[in-house]
Amino acid sequence: MTEAATRIADALRGQGDLYGALRHASAGLDPDQAAGLLPAIRGALGGGIEAARLRAVDQGLLRAILRAGAGGAAVPGSAALVAWLHDAEVAPLFMPEIAASRHMALLTTDPAMPAYSDPSFDGWFATQGMDYGLGPYGEKRSVYKAAQFADAASPERRMIHMGIDVFAPAGTPVHAPMPGRVAFVTYNADPLDYGHTLILEHDSPAGRFWTLYGHLGGSLPRLCAPGARVAAGDVIAHLGDWPENGGWAPHLHFQIMADMLEQRDGNFFGVGHESLWDIWQQICPDPNLILRLPEGAFGG
Repeated sequence: MTEAATRIADALRGQGDLYGALRHASAGLDPDQAAGLLPAIRGALGGGIEAARLRAVDQGLLRAILRAGAGGAAVPGSAALVAWLHDAEVAPLFMPEIAASRHMALLTTDPAMPAYSDPSFDGWFATQGMDYGLGPYGEKRSVYKAAQFADAASPERRMIHMGIDVFAPAGTPVHAPMPGRVAFVTYNADPLDYGHTLILEHDSPAGRFWTLYGHLGGSLPRLCAPGARVAAGDVIAHLGDWPENGGWAPHLHFQIMADMLEQRDGNFFGVGHESLWDIWQQICPDPNLILRLPEGAFGG
């Protein structure tokens, strides 16, 4: 057990926000060595409540926080992936393409818009005369104040949206944006979860990465089987309807993961902590690197 691990463990005792305390305590260490200290930190905490709280959360996220706190990249290779995706060849996820169709930003701060989880949203959106509605990456959403968006390491709820939402009628086809392998086909059944979910694994010169497609329809298991290959442009899913899609208005939650952390059950965090947003951005880069929505699509 190293002196650094003991020092970090001491800094965690009695802290409410273990993420912030872990990040602060790893300052001055070598980033790779800091990430490797996690087992020793838990050991130094012994049977204390802080050790149990650390064990209850994703260990990959803790290692990313340690690396970032030590001044390194939270996800080594994420910057190279972002640079590669910026110029990579991609196919449209929807046809007709969003950029060539009527679309509007759907900001959750708009008092005139029903919540995405409110059944009245469908009728309201139909009156807007749009082909697609768009929910932004990086938006802070009050709907995520629910207890399921908290965890043992911090009282902070995960409220920052890490995907881009594309709203369209239930049954709308979703196309693969680039070649890949089906990593997971899952039904995430908790209320306000993804419902039918697809995760594809992709290869790039910058390393492996993954794309997630949430809130899909029941056609998913017939279209995609784990291990199967998909080509750019293939129909991989259809938008799901209430309630098969987790209890939301029909839409796609599209997300990129540069690192799957320790998530191995066909699910992945769709929202992150505001205090760790710089780290989450490395784990889940901006999905518009692939969607290629036009400038100003979200009203900026």
